[in-house]
Amino acid sequence: MSLQFETFRTLIQDHSRFVLTTHVNPDGDGLGAEVALALFLQSQGKQVTILNYDLTPDNYHFLEQIHPILTFDAALHAVTIEQAEVLVVLDTNHLDRLVALKPYVASSKAFKVCIDHHLEPGKFADLYMLDESSTATGEILYHLINHLTDGVIDNDIATALYTAIMTDTGSFRYPKTDAETHKIIAHLIQLGADPVSVYEQVYECGSLNRLQLLGTALANIRLTHQGRVAYIVLTRDMFANTHTSDVDTDAFVPYALTISGVQVGLMFSDLNDTVKINFRSKGNICINGLAKEFGGNGHKNAAGARIPQGRLEELIPQVLEQARTYLL
Repeated sequence: MSLQFETFRTLIQDHSRFVLTTHVNPDGDGLGAEVALALFLQSQGKQVTILNYDLTPDNYHFLEQIHPILTFDAALHAVTIEQAEVLVVLDTNHLDRLVALKPYVASSKAFKVCIDHHLEPGKFADLYMLDESSTATGEILYHLINHLTDGVIDNDIATALYTAIMTDTGSFRYPKTDAETHKIIAHLIQLGADPVSVYEQVYECGSLNRLQLLGTALANIRLTHQGRVAYIVLTRDMFANTHTSDVDTDAFVPYALTISGVQVGLMFSDLNDTVKINFRSKGNICINGLAKEFGGNGHKNAAGARIPQGRLEELIPQVLEQARTYLL
């Protein structure tokens, strides 16, 4: 993407005020990519604001200590978007996933940039830096920063990029992980990223309530289609009884794929105003196709969908029936 990288270099040279954002329910890749890019832009003398729809999950607060991450409030931040010269959307390629920020970003006169690694981008940006083969948006940022300025990656940027790549590769076990991924990770460790500290903060600082929710989820996991599909159902009562929320379910659905013979893992979360579905698969099963049937999107082996006003009792049998056509 040398041409796109050079276009971005020109944007940096010609503009001063940047706003960065990522998708609803931000994860390690979106947050890590935001922080890494913000730090890089600041090193170039730019004014940078990270502005997200949702609060940063507790296990990523260490990234907020590296760079502030604001939660969108229209009364406070509409003017920030209005005054931005460049808007960068990271780790999503559809404005719908910005939720309340969508109309402000869409109507902004700022130059819009999309940096992402998901399939089938929407049309909203002036510059796209897309690479579906990348393990994470953080990997694209790694190449971008190295291309623009040799040696600018310091300890904090390395930590943010390491977090992005580690989380979106499932700690380096998902299919896109290859030798190049490990070379990048080795370089980031050399530059100061601490793999023990990052893993501990992301995965080993959860609450007792979260663990109780996971226990309930695993105790009720179900198999169907001759043991080839495993699915988890999280009801509103489960969230209420454990005093948890959707944020606490990060990394739950991969457990479904740890059962021998399972090809597809699903998780249904009944939230206040929507049903969220997580889709996972192994090998050549393009689970993104199943997610798209229910208004979602994502990667070949990992995707998601949200169904406003959805009902579990209706959606579960529908999704399971359609899942049958994706099995090998």
